[in-house]
Amino acid sequence: MAEEVGLESGDNGGGFSVDPIESRWVFQEEDVLDDECDEDEYLDGYDSRRYTMLDSEDEDDGEPRLVRTGAQIDPFDAEALEVSGTQRNDDENLGVGRSIFVAIQTLGVVFGDVGTSPLYTFSVIFRKAPIDGNEDILGALSIVLYTLIIFPLLKYVLVVLWANDGGEGGTFALYSLICRHAKVSLLPNQLPSDARILSDTPMSKFRLKVPTPELERSIKIKQKLETSLTLKKLLLTLVLAGTSMVVANGVVTPAISVISSVGGLKVKIDAINQDEVVMISVACLVILFSLQKYGTSKMGLVVGPALFIWFCSLAGTGIYNLFKYDSSVLRAFNPIYIYHFFERNSTKAWYSLGGCLLCATGSEAMFADLCYFSVQSVQLTFFFLVLPSLLLGYLGQAAYLMENRADAGEVFYSSIPSGVFWPMFLIANIAAMIASRTMTTATFSCMKQSIALGCFPRLKIIHTSRKFMGQIYIPVINWFLLAVSLVLVCSISNIEEIGNAYGIAELGVMMMTSIFVTLIMLLIWQTHIIKVLIFVTVFLGLELTFFSSVLLSMPDGSWIILVFVISMFLIMCVWTYGSKLKYETEVKQKLSMDLMRQLGCSLGTVRAPGIGLVYNELAKGIPSIFGHFLTTLPAIHSLIIFVCIKNVPVPAVPQSERFLFRRVCPRSYHMFRCIARYGYKDVAKENKQVFEQILIESLEKYIRQEAQERSLESDRDDSDSEDERSRVLVAPNGSVYSLSVPLLANYNNTSNPISVASTSEVSPASSNIPAFDAEQSLERELSLMRMAKESGIGYLLGHGNIRARKDSWFIKKLVVNYFYAFLRKNCRRETANLTVPHTRLIQVGMTYMV
Repeated sequence: MAEEVGLESGDNGGGFSVDPIESRWVFQEEDVLDDECDEDEYLDGYDSRRYTMLDSEDEDDGEPRLVRTGAQIDPFDAEALEVSGTQRNDDENLGVGRSIFVAIQTLGVVFGDVGTSPLYTFSVIFRKAPIDGNEDILGALSIVLYTLIIFPLLKYVLVVLWANDGGEGGTFALYSLICRHAKVSLLPNQLPSDARILSDTPMSKFRLKVPTPELERSIKIKQKLETSLTLKKLLLTLVLAGTSMVVANGVVTPAISVISSVGGLKVKIDAINQDEVVMISVACLVILFSLQKYGTSKMGLVVGPALFIWFCSLAGTGIYNLFKYDSSVLRAFNPIYIYHFFERNSTKAWYSLGGCLLCATGSEAMFADLCYFSVQSVQLTFFFLVLPSLLLGYLGQAAYLMENRADAGEVFYSSIPSGVFWPMFLIANIAAMIASRTMTTATFSCMKQSIALGCFPRLKIIHTSRKFMGQIYIPVINWFLLAVSLVLVCSISNIEEIGNAYGIAELGVMMMTSIFVTLIMLLIWQTHIIKVLIFVTVFLGLELTFFSSVLLSMPDGSWIILVFVISMFLIMCVWTYGSKLKYETEVKQKLSMDLMRQLGCSLGTVRAPGIGLVYNELAKGIPSIFGHFLTTLPAIHSLIIFVCIKNVPVPAVPQSERFLFRRVCPRSYHMFRCIARYGYKDVAKENKQVFEQILIESLEKYIRQEAQERSLESDRDDSDSEDERSRVLVAPNGSVYSLSVPLLANYNNTSNPISVASTSEVSPASSNIPAFDAEQSLERELSLMRMAKESGIGYLLGHGNIRARKDSWFIKKLVVNYFYAFLRKNCRRETANLTVPHTRLIQVGMTYMV
């Protein structure tokens, strides 16, 4: 008999409290693996910690003692992600030559946004705070220099880049990393073991650290987050808000970059007016977004050298202006000029802080685009090329303004020597278009993460590289960003107003990142509290200061971008809320194993010869829509296979490893669960005859392997089996672990994926079947499978929808029945890649009242 209790464990000396829901005490008479007979209980339990009573060989009284076994891992789900050739990090262990090659690509993908900030930063600053003397120039320059050093360099390059989630960057990556170390996720995610298998820092490492004050603080924070529903909702809200602002950045960046670069025509050609600048900018944006489909790798090789020329030209122009005009601007590295700037201008100086921040725009792109490249390649490029070029460029512009204050509105183009104006104009426009696509790729990355976590409607994602998994292209998002950018350019052509909108979107993302990184420092990194306080005070404090400045410019046009952010946020909230309701309803209404036993092997209907492939979205258990099939159809196939499509992080899955099987009910039911695995470059729309042939062959192999293992188990001596189960390992901290957990042993054996899956639901009673009966049973089952194949294969697709109950609140009815229904109707279905013959297709819809 099992008893649930709380346990205070001294594993880490920090008083780690095991959740009573997770802990189970089992007496010796109870077989822990009896739960495997019920698939639902078994799958729901492999995230829990189990405590088993084993015989003690050291005590004479024969009383059992407590032994803690490892966390149970479902081998079926674990093997679903174990594919030969799996790549965990695309850019690990790169050579010098490869690092340089990747660094060139990094220029064109990551640093375009921050690299083109000299086009408009000083222009926006001095339109808000006009120059009254050289002290104002030095003060504004000092703010810009230290903003560049504090945010892009100290915060992102040295700290935030290391908070990546297995190479993925962005707001959702931070949230995913936190969710893997604390149970704070409110998303209807996939099976819990997915995150554990792909994680490089499993939970066991978290509990085996040496006791420290930081560890105790981390444990307390973890317990507080896991027990507070309010904090969980707050974290999810911050994630959705941050992602919405990333998308807003993807809209504003093309607008401000292109229109500021094309505006240089007005410096040399007097006949050019603002309307013509807008028309040229629109043409440039259309060309830019049309080229996005060629992929990051191909485009990175093209635009990387172009942006390298841009940074070199920027640095060269800055050095030229320093020597020609006034090298005394180097005094701006003294922060005293910042104080003098505010002392002289007071309110105007505060108002201009929003323009000063523009020099750091694109910092978030370095983190969001991390999935495309490695941390080392981003750091290498920023340290040795990007930062020095930007500093020299701003110093050169300030030196020019010391003698030409009237040109503050177009200081970049005015400071270019006349002999190289047109080459620099061409390079600047190319760099501006590159900057526009920088945030586009960051938006693709964030959208991919949000779709994967179920926070955004499913869209078509195209992988543009067989070598790098993170390089993607999302057509719908690409054209959506183009449309909104064109609207922004045509409606707000004032560079100052666009800059205000840009500041709000950028600061919003930066503040969300600071909050999540602070939590990661406390919870995961277990950083000293003094360092955490310094991080929060310096970075988050300065971001709030800048944010208060851009809020003052709200009436100047920034409200448009806020409306866009709120719209994206509401879309994500509606989809997340509806998906969570649908998932929870399907889980609650899934068919229990007791019901299946009551129905018997006939399933309460007629079993007609044939194979039925039931496609469903539920990752575990028997979906309730299968019961709808049983009550709707006059008969059901003699062989049922529940097919679940699973994407794994590899380019392609070999055909021999495509399918994994597991028996769902007793053998007389002839029901199996199958995972069909596809890599991100696999073509799911494969020939159905090939698909069916490989599936049947894999199923036959599984059945034979299962029978072979059952026969081997029947030959084991019971006493030897008992001794094997009693082997334990005593850890240095006193914890005792079982060495013979069959699931873990199977998980470690990856040489034969089908054999791993086949042991997951073997009934203990099956070992008593005589050998000749087992062989007859095997031949009978294989014969039935061949007859079913000859009778034909049918495809059963279920579509589940949700509607609010009549007694629900009006807002819930509006959200579920109209907004969520509209999004679900127009999004991409999970079975979109299936090319099922219509003559063999049966579709059944089911509506859940929530």
